Amino acid sequence: MIRCTVMADGLRFPEGPVALPDGSVILSEIAARRVTHIMPNGRRRTLAEPDGGPNGLAVGPDGALYCCNGGGTRFRDRDGITEPFGASDDWSGGRIERIAPATGRVERLYESCDGHALSSPNDLVFDAGGGFWFSNLGKVSGRRRDLGSVHHARLDGGSITEVIFPLEAPNGVGLLPDDAALVVAETITGRLWRFDVTAPGVARVADDRWAKGTLIAGLPGLVGFDSLAVQADGAVCVATLVTGGITRVHMDGSVEHIALPVHDPYTTNLCFAGRSAFITLGGRGLLLRADWDAEGLAPHFFDRIAI
Repeated sequence: MIRCTVMADGLRFPEGPVALPDGSVILSEIAARRVTHIMPNGRRRTLAEPDGGPNGLAVGPDGALYCCNGGGTRFRDRDGITEPFGASDDWSGGRIERIAPATGRVERLYESCDGHALSSPNDLVFDAGGGFWFSNLGKVSGRRRDLGSVHHARLDGGSITEVIFPLEAPNGVGLLPDDAALVVAETITGRLWRFDVTAPGVARVADDRWAKGTLIAGLPGLVGFDSLAVQADGAVCVATLVTGGITRVHMDGSVEHIALPVHDPYTTNLCFAGRSAFITLGGRGLLLRADWDAEGLAPHFFDRIAI
């Protein structure tokens, strides 16, 4: 079990943490429909209040925040745990948004691709060329569930491509060192996939019914994968649902479970700043700061934020 301290509590289903050079963290509070800046001492302030359900966040080359917005989620409390269960009554459609950190202005960039609506964008990561990959989880509505996909887009709001389809609830996305490959975590299956990147915005995707990419890991038992972060050595750390904690998957396929001192079946995400990990516990509304045993891979452009 790793050593952790609580950096912030009372958060409303936190997700999408972004570590900044000064030790502060920006994250989304999906249930509160806001993006929050948390200082190293725990003080916080609201940066923006997007309508819908802000989720994954990343800093772009222009210093703005880019946000995956799922359009709105219904939440309920059970035994002290906040849990999501389907689309909210005022669900407003999924989209990718640009947020100006200094002013809180929210601008919609993408709501569809090739005529297909983005039902629930979830997580995103920038490549070195300034484009970004993002997952579209899919949406459950009553007895129906749409399949998920992974896209690549540019900052201009007019360049978007569906690269991988279909996937089973693709959630976390990340790039391995040197942008050599894209890794994608599926929530429902508890599987982690690798797709070799052959050019900016282009990945090698198999024409196969069962495996679009290379399966790195698939966990037994009742478990789900949420968002992820990558270590400098290429190991992938995935926030893990149901069992809680972090699943670390090494490139040789070996898997280890890293327990946290606070159990949360909705451990949603993590990010790195050197050898510190910042972990969001959605169900308990906590942001943890952990002493990690390996160096994290710094995301492209994290230090350009205009705040």
